[in-house]
Amino acid sequence: MKQSDIFRDNAENCLQLAERAEGQPAYKRYSRMADAWTALAREQDWLDGEIPPVTVRIPQNQEA
Repeated sequence: MKQSDIFRDNAENCLQLAERAEGQPAYKRYSRMADAWTALAREQDWLDGEIPPVTVRIPQNQEA
């Protein structure tokens, strides 16, 4: 199993915990943890060369 898949599993676990959370603070905490695990998974995919780096769009010169 890839490291990014493990991170995604952790994110899914956090989302499940958020659904069962009692109270808004716990729900928000687990949701933020899920977001962080998802971000780590995307970064790991990038580090593993599975997704390209972010492309920067350069505006074209427009002549009037």
